[in-house]
Amino acid sequence: MIYRHHIALPRAFSQFSHDLIRHPRLSSDAVRLLTWQLSLPDGARESLSRTAERARIGACAFTRAKRQLKEEGFVHERRLQGPGGHWVTQQLVSNVPLSAAEAAKILARMPVHTPSADASPQVAPGPRIPTVGTPTPPSTDGHPRKDAGENTSHHPAEPESRPDSEPEPAPQATDAPEAARALVAALPHLSPDLRRIPRGMYDELARLVSRWLAAGHTSAAVRTHILRGLPDDGTPVHRPGGLLRYLLRDVPHAPAAPAPAPGADTAPPAARHPGPTRPSSRLAGLRECEGDHVQATLFRPVAEETLCRACSRPGLPCP
Repeated sequence: MIYRHHIALPRAFSQFSHDLIRHPRLSSDAVRLLTWQLSLPDGARESLSRTAERARIGACAFTRAKRQLKEEGFVHERRLQGPGGHWVTQQLVSNVPLSAAEAAKILARMPVHTPSADASPQVAPGPRIPTVGTPTPPSTDGHPRKDAGENTSHHPAEPESRPDSEPEPAPQATDAPEAARALVAALPHLSPDLRRIPRGMYDELARLVSRWLAAGHTSAAVRTHILRGLPDDGTPVHRPGGLLRYLLRDVPHAPAAPAPAPGADTAPPAARHPGPTRPSSRLAGLRECEGDHVQATLFRPVAEETLCRACSRPGLPCP
């Protein structure tokens, strides 16, 4: 039997939802990383990696915890270019799950902090000391004369443009078709292992499925491929969204139907031959003898002969 005793804290405490602490799909490292971040004071710019270092969470455990928080919607990231051309990564941590659109609206209102703006005066770079001496122009007679027709540049030669060639259009980002969205929406009903796909991953999965459909695969082929990738030994799928992303990442070539030979009859096999459409392997390679027989006689030719052994040798009895 266990007993619990609570003492109200006068200061330095944070309130968290029980659903967050008891989340079934977050590991202990993920919960510790999230609660540590939420307990920081307003205006703190401590990154997730720094929090993991202070909480003594290893590199592999931090990677798994961060992936879980992103899949469940508690952590969002975006990378953008700030003032002065500096690329920065913005991280948003929330105590409730947020969709990608909701996180984008919140991050759009946040100021962009560059490394130069966050650096303190003690660690800011000092003025550069000039080199001793006065600047001198480079010498012009220290290199051999270059032939005008010789290309010694380290850059690859530009391909010659042909007047009859047209520039290739740049790829444009298009939304996933309705067929791909409908297929992704029906995946939770395909298997019990896919019932907990995060809503924030539906757009990404729809774009992956649209690549399969554009390559010539049918919706049934995509569903069959997903079912084959699910574990069949009873192992539970803790992250169905990540598993689907892995299964749909590479798009194989769609099986193409064999093209008919020139002049071949394209009618259905049942209309051409009511019986079997191909001979058995035992009769393959046999030819009908053109000699005088009571009934059709088959033989296996050695070269290009049209008569069987009995017809080609009159002394032998006819079969």
